[in-house]
Amino acid sequence: MMNVKAIKSQLYARCLAYVDQRIETARTAMEAAQEAANSETKSSAGDKYETGRAMAQRERDMSAAQLAESLKLKKELEQITADASYETVQRGSLVMTDQGNFFISISAGKITLEGVDYFAVSLASPLGNGLINRKAGEEVRVNNRWYRIMEVG
Repeated sequence: MMNVKAIKSQLYARCLAYVDQRIETARTAMEAAQEAANSETKSSAGDKYETGRAMAQRERDMSAAQLAESLKLKKELEQITADASYETVQRGSLVMTDQGNFFISISAGKITLEGVDYFAVSLASPLGNGLINRKAGEEVRVNNRWYRIMEVG
């Protein structure tokens, strides 16, 4: 198995790629919606024109909200020092429990490295909130499930 710093570095890189992909997707969708709104031409059925523009504007607004959320995730991720080691669970910690392995960062889901599953979870999530400031050897109950912390890195 890789060392903790190498694992955290790879998990961080995967989270960053996930966020960058979300940002790119949102920007592309925003541009497409704007283009659609701009290309709507006035027809003799004026209501159709207005409806089409309104729908395109709504899509653009939704994409803008997704972009803002993705940029916020990137800012959260940039606060992490991937090569730091921790005694207690903090943002940037790798937490090995009897119920799974967790990278405390952003909510990016399951990441598999060399056949081992890790879950990128946010401090704002119930699990992240339950694990914060805990040490190896402690147990925590989250959503009626017990987690025994085996290692914090």
